[in-house]
Amino acid sequence: MELADKLNSIAQRGRDQLDHIKTEEATKTALVMPLLAALGYDPFDPREVVPEFTADVGTKKGEKVDYAIRKDDELSILIECKPIGTDLANAQYSQLFRYFGCTEAKFAILTNGLKYRFYSDLDAQNKLDSRPFFIFDLEDFNDGDVEELRKFAKPNFDIEAILSTANRLKYTNLAKRAIEETLKESPEDFVKFIVSQFYEGRQTRQVLDEFTPIVKEAGSLYIKEQVAQRLKGALARNYVDDTAPLPDPVQAQVEPEQDDIVTTQEEIDGYNIVRSILAEVVDVSRIAMRDAKSYCAILLDDNNRKPICRLHFNTKSVKRVGFFSDKQQDLVDIEAVSDLFLHREKLMKTVREYLGQAAVEAATEK
Repeated sequence: MELADKLNSIAQRGRDQLDHIKTEEATKTALVMPLLAALGYDPFDPREVVPEFTADVGTKKGEKVDYAIRKDDELSILIECKPIGTDLANAQYSQLFRYFGCTEAKFAILTNGLKYRFYSDLDAQNKLDSRPFFIFDLEDFNDGDVEELRKFAKPNFDIEAILSTANRLKYTNLAKRAIEETLKESPEDFVKFIVSQFYEGRQTRQVLDEFTPIVKEAGSLYIKEQVAQRLKGALARNYVDDTAPLPDPVQAQVEPEQDDIVTTQEEIDGYNIVRSILAEVVDVSRIAMRDAKSYCAILLDDNNRKPICRLHFNTKSVKRVGFFSDKQQDLVDIEAVSDLFLHREKLMKTVREYLGQAAVEAATEK
């Protein structure tokens, strides 16, 4: 299973068990240990993942950090866990700070099970930085985040390689957050700069007060337009003309394109979840989406004779997904789009059936 799929599965577990994860120990068991396993470490092998790691520091005796990871018998990563829901930005992590300076570990992680803040000593040698160089959020991650996290996986772990890009990553992330806050809050200096690009008059207090909401709105519109263009491009790449005759019974059920078809964000999210699930068995470029008025079809090879599933998300009362086996559709009610992860085996079975049929057809032609 791909790392992204494993991470999605852990995140789903966290959502499903949220009401039962009340303590730090429950957070470790339900979320932290599975994530370490997803990265290739054995959380039940104390030679590799040392629980309750102890190192006496100065006058402090017997203090513990939750986990220490060893790679090739060398201490590599220290991990301190907090209960789920803890605000890590304001959490105390004194053990990490003290231990980091007196061990050979080059990385430290502070986590509440869902968010993981990665630290090193980029600012001063052997002194833990006050700011993380990388933050991974199980509830909100993209492909780039997965690739950064992959660097810490057991097969890939290379201290020098990570440190060579950590400083740039740290300041890139800080700059992103600064830009986000600037667009959201529109401080006066920012408003002055933007206004100076098109307004030649004197920037009095009255002028700035008038332009501040305009600049805020312009920033919001710009972001929305960029998102819309990306979605439009993604959908255009998946568009296939549905006007050709469709003799197969399954083909005939696919509705032609209509002007009032609207592809919703939930349908796009469902499509991306299906792609992430099936990445283990097929190249995701072969998985396509075609929207219709009453449902959104997800197909293999843009072929109406190879339906993987249909998303019936257009009714407000209930969400349904049609799963296919032997071209027969089985409708299943779901509560949230993320419930698609619970039907991973059905989706993979369908695609394997199509791949098996293709192999038989190819052998027959030979």
